Amino acid sequence: MMRAFLVVIDSVGIGGAPDAAAYFNGDLPDTGANTLGHILQACAEGRAEEGRSGPLAVPNMAALGLFNALNLASGMEVETPSLTGRFAAATEVSKGKDTPSGHWELAGLPVPWDWHYFPDALPAFPAEVVEKACEIAGTFGILGNCHGSGTVMIDRFGADHLRSGYPICYTSADSVFQIAAHEQFFGLERLYALCEGLAPMLHEMKVGRVIARPFVGEVGHFQRTANRRDFAITPPEPVLTNWVQDAGRKVYGVGKIGDIFSMTGIDEVRKGRDAQLMEHLADYVDTAEEGSLTFANFVEFDSEYGHRRDISGYARHLEWFDVELGKILSRLREGDMLVVTADHGNDPSWSGTDHTRERVPVLVAGKGSGEIGQIAFADVAASIAAHLNVPAQGPGRSFLK
Repeated sequence: MMRAFLVVIDSVGIGGAPDAAAYFNGDLPDTGANTLGHILQACAEGRAEEGRSGPLAVPNMAALGLFNALNLASGMEVETPSLTGRFAAATEVSKGKDTPSGHWELAGLPVPWDWHYFPDALPAFPAEVVEKACEIAGTFGILGNCHGSGTVMIDRFGADHLRSGYPICYTSADSVFQIAAHEQFFGLERLYALCEGLAPMLHEMKVGRVIARPFVGEVGHFQRTANRRDFAITPPEPVLTNWVQDAGRKVYGVGKIGDIFSMTGIDEVRKGRDAQLMEHLADYVDTAEEGSLTFANFVEFDSEYGHRRDISGYARHLEWFDVELGKILSRLREGDMLVVTADHGNDPSWSGTDHTRERVPVLVAGKGSGEIGQIAFADVAASIAAHLNVPAQGPGRSFLK
């Protein structure tokens, strides 16, 4: 009986997606987007942060093969250290560059349909959706009804929200319907009830997630809280979490994993900001039972830095994560397998504010060292299942064989 830890560093892509030209940020295709590569270049050239120059300092991930995976995915050559882990570059087949598509496929299930996306127009939402939102919220209207970045939406419509009581509803290039509301003025539980009540209608339309985006503060000083909640479509077929749970093992979620999979196949979830999530992950490394799976997502790479096109912040967060990862690696037991990967890209140097279509790194600790090669997202699930000796389903093939 062995343990597995699957850690998603949300949006840390490594370029090279063969179909990037079919995906856009505004009017520009994602061809050439490379989240990690462009952060590396910005750091080396002193563009990541005033007064800073020199390489991005991520020695633990580099030793697992992060820069090797970057070269494998996009041909970008970076000096690499001696390897302590195995590395691969994974390519997604699902038609999307979003959280559910990436996570479902990493868990062994390519998305079997095309997601519904709202047009970048005013209004963005059909009248029946707006009417349903108003009915559930008990209001005479909504604010927003457009594409936008969450923090911009709060700054733009927050004052009107406090005056009118109307929820702020917006979307993006992802298949999402997001609702922002003030935790005290509107009410956190009321916001959750609104999202939960609206979710069935939107899921029927194949909108992937309805997301509660609570915030606090006063006009000019609004701040989002850690009480985000995603109401996502339940995967239509068993995924890695189900495979492990059906074999009688425990499955632990860290971060938004429970929301992404609608709690299917998950025994326990711990949430918080990334610093708290790292503490939760460390605790599971110390206490999780033999044969268990711990599935974690660190979202702030994406939510705080990728969408905001903050190269400096993204670089600092990578370095913070790498330091903490080193502590995690030193606490693994003999027989443990830890995989660090990503679900899509979000190049902070790129145009627009949306995700970017990229390959992702797959870094493996506990299974020797060396190159695995080019793999599919679903191969991650098959490999973890093989490590845990549980039956796998879906198209993935284990890279452990």
